Amino acid sequence: METRSSTRRQATRTKLYEAAVTLIAEQGFSATTVDEIAERAGVAKGTVYYNFKSKSELFEELLRHGVGLLTASLRQAAEDTVAGGGTRVEALDAMIRAGLLFIHRYPAFTQLYVAELWRTNRAWQSTLLVVRQEAVAVVETVLRDGVAAGELSEEIDIPLTAAALVGMVLVAALDWQAFQPQRSLDDVHGALSLLLHGRVSGH
Repeated sequence: METRSSTRRQATRTKLYEAAVTLIAEQGFSATTVDEIAERAGVAKGTVYYNFKSKSELFEELLRHGVGLLTASLRQAAEDTVAGGGTRVEALDAMIRAGLLFIHRYPAFTQLYVAELWRTNRAWQSTLLVVRQEAVAVVETVLRDGVAAGELSEEIDIPLTAAALVGMVLVAALDWQAFQPQRSLDDVHGALSLLLHGRVSGH
């Protein structure tokens, strides 16, 4: 059972994550100071160092926290669909929707995550690859189950297809947020659903 102090500490960490993610999305990692993060979170500078050894550790934990939330929502969407008698393809469709919902809720985090994936000289690169693989692995499991159940072709390359699906949702959702914000979540989900079901060719 969580104690009151651990609940309070978690609430403080969440506040720091939110402050850090918005500041770093606005001005970049290097330009963001611990003072600014503390000020934006409404806490003393010492509180940041009490919870995290450094700004780098805060950011690394932020990546873990954010991708962990995404992974959990993808897994939940798949499990709920299958528990309700849905197919693996329907589970993948539900995961696309869950991914879009997550990005809609945390656009600044998603922007940061996508930007950091392409930087190779960061201290937290190995952490980022581990958490990315956890998210992709959830999709791989559903694809593997779909192949085993005869719902999906045995010819599909599971690791690449899983990465492509995750990438499709991330990039399409960022495009939606940045350039087509007037579109509804249902609308964007419907477009990606057509891609998933292979109904783009018109045949």
